Amino acid sequence: MFACLFVVMLGLCFCSKGNSQSTLGRPSLFIPSEALVDSFVDFYCEIEFPPENETVLFQVFNKDNHDRLLGEYTSLNREVAIIPQIIQLHHEGNLECVAKAQNNSNVEPTVSDTQYLKVIEPVRGAEVVVPQSQVDFFEGETLQLNCELTAGNHVSYKWLLNGQLVSPSPLHHVADKNLLIDRATSKDTGYYMCVATNHFNKTNIFTSNSSEVMITFKERVSIPDISFTVLKEDSHNISAMVTCRATEGTPPVTFSVYNTTELVANVTVEERNATFKVPLVLGRDLGWLHCQASNGAQIQNSPRILLKVVPVGGPVRIRYDYDVENYAVIGLRFYCRAAKGSLPQYRWFLNKTLLHDRGSFYHVVNQPPEQSILLLSAGRSSAGTYHCDVSDSFDSSSSISSNKLYLDKEVLNRLPVLVVAVVFGCFTFLVVLVSICCLAGVIFKQRQYGRNSLLSLEMKGLAAAYEDELDLSEYNKDAVFVEFDQASGASSDEWPRIEEEKASQDEPAEGP
Repeated sequence: MFACLFVVMLGLCFCSKGNSQSTLGRPSLFIPSEALVDSFVDFYCEIEFPPENETVLFQVFNKDNHDRLLGEYTSLNREVAIIPQIIQLHHEGNLECVAKAQNNSNVEPTVSDTQYLKVIEPVRGAEVVVPQSQVDFFEGETLQLNCELTAGNHVSYKWLLNGQLVSPSPLHHVADKNLLIDRATSKDTGYYMCVATNHFNKTNIFTSNSSEVMITFKERVSIPDISFTVLKEDSHNISAMVTCRATEGTPPVTFSVYNTTELVANVTVEERNATFKVPLVLGRDLGWLHCQASNGAQIQNSPRILLKVVPVGGPVRIRYDYDVENYAVIGLRFYCRAAKGSLPQYRWFLNKTLLHDRGSFYHVVNQPPEQSILLLSAGRSSAGTYHCDVSDSFDSSSSISSNKLYLDKEVLNRLPVLVVAVVFGCFTFLVVLVSICCLAGVIFKQRQYGRNSLLSLEMKGLAAAYEDELDLSEYNKDAVFVEFDQASGASSDEWPRIEEEKASQDEPAEGP
């Protein structure tokens, strides 16, 4: 009895509790899809069938952050909640409205579906930013440029080079706000500008253009060449003028001259070459020089040269060779060479008249310090006596002359006596050799013929004797054969008589 009463009372309690709880309908949130920063926007939140006599609290949150309340409204008379907002960047995202019974904790809160709000901040303050680590830019390097903004989101970027759009390519990568250039060349030199753009509701377009930034891609300096000339101011003041020269490289270029490892001098110039004055003593080895060149990239070193100048010394010799066509000399080459000298200067003379670099029938080819070559066409105008002078290129006050050679086309085309003698001697030798061979052949044939005659006579005699003997033997055989045939027909009584006749016939054959 008591147990039944307890169960009934417990059930009444639960029923009373269940009846005391009620639920709110699911709210609906109404917001624009896009909004500008700092603009005023009203959020609307309502329940289609709100409960009577209940005060409902509407709150708006970002779905991913319920710790930050965006706005709220208390509905007393079942009216629609209007929540005014000044839009900021943190409003962007999936928003939802939460409805709560403000004075009844037994009523469960309800949540609306999410609505996405896109917040647009107009772009401004575009600027091209170059990484601070790069000061100079060289061909072949990779360059990255950034377009930085002071404000703006949902931005698209464009890059311009000298006012022309930079299109994406295997060497030009446009990604978000960055421009990456691989293996830059001189064609990438110019004025760069970035253009940042965003828009609101596809009608309001906001654009910010950066100022232009000049980017120059410098050409790397090439390996320099080194050379020197000698400057003689007086007999006691002689210097080597050392020149360092690079064929490639964007100025300014810094050139340095080293004697082995010791720095002699350096200079920065707006050219690709520089000249240094170094003291010099003739005939003395002053060490190995080399140049260094740099324009901000890798340092380039020239080959080494020996700083030693030997004055010109004799003897000076001249020689020649020639070209032949149709058995006639058509051109000659004279060669002039001094026995020693580091920086010789050659001069050619025809009949004691100085020849310049080029004339109607000649051409001078200077190849110091080895030798100088004079190219001539054989003819009447080129006939005469030739010689060359050699002096130091830095001091022409003294010179050394070569031997003299006379040139005449008829003399050149005339066969030399030695050549004629050699040819005639060879011909005579061949004639004598052929004659000796013929005479030896005749003698050999005569001897061979004599031997053959004696041998043939002997052979004939032997052959005759052999034939006589052969005829006699055949005769005897025939006789025997005849006698045998005759005897074959005789009787046995006649045999003694036949033997006697045979014996009488044989006797004369054994005679004298």
